[in-house]
Amino acid sequence: MKLIDTHAHLFAEEFQDDLSAVVARAKEIGVEKVLLPNIDEESISRLNVCGLNYPGFFYPMMGLHPTSVKPHWQKQLEPIYRELNSGDYIAVGEIGVDLYWDTSLQEAQIGAFEEQLKWSIEKDLPVSIHFRNATEEVIKSIRRVGASSLRGVFHSFGGNSAELEEILELDNFLIGINGVVTFKNSGLSGILKHCPTDRVVLETDSPYLAPVPYRGKRNESSYLTYILAQLAEIWNQSIELVAQTTSCNAKKLFNFEDDD
Repeated sequence: MKLIDTHAHLFAEEFQDDLSAVVARAKEIGVEKVLLPNIDEESISRLNVCGLNYPGFFYPMMGLHPTSVKPHWQKQLEPIYRELNSGDYIAVGEIGVDLYWDTSLQEAQIGAFEEQLKWSIEKDLPVSIHFRNATEEVIKSIRRVGASSLRGVFHSFGGNSAELEEILELDNFLIGINGVVTFKNSGLSGILKHCPTDRVVLETDSPYLAPVPYRGKRNESSYLTYILAQLAEIWNQSIELVAQTTSCNAKKLFNFEDDD
């Protein structure tokens, strides 16, 4: 069984003391690739060190996270764009809009998001989208920039059925499912029951959103098995089939060669 964690921050400080053990546990349960989304200007070096130390396992992305966006976002994007052009990155991310904590920088976040969407078209790369409390705003931006020219994943989907339908109307976009699906109060089991299986990829968002039975603790890529088991139950499919389907979806989206 081969798995792909399409969104994990294993370069974060939470893993600085035991990253090798975290990687070993992930590989032990079948994780063959982990995609690392960048956060801001300061996280670039840590991100790249991880990629260099674990080639063929970690695949970095490059982008500016919406909660890191400042009023002078145009200046912020300059080093991010230079890095994107100088390195070998699997996607543009983590980008998007977050209106959960603060709405005062909504205009700046949308501006930075749309500029980075343009990069993805220029570089022919998928995007990893953060869209907390901002599904409508993000979809509007995608349509403004050009939905037919973009592709990517709505990371950490936790929305309702109407939001899922809106996302699925974007033919080139998938949803990322993480530990939230194991939370009883999330309601995701009913929402995902009729979601096409070819529109889903697995993720952990480590170190955040650890699945039950580790909820509230540090998350890691080896916990993909709990997300996988929950999806298998929701879709009434075998764990092996869900693993195969979601890994195939991830390989297609992120342009990995089929090495099965």
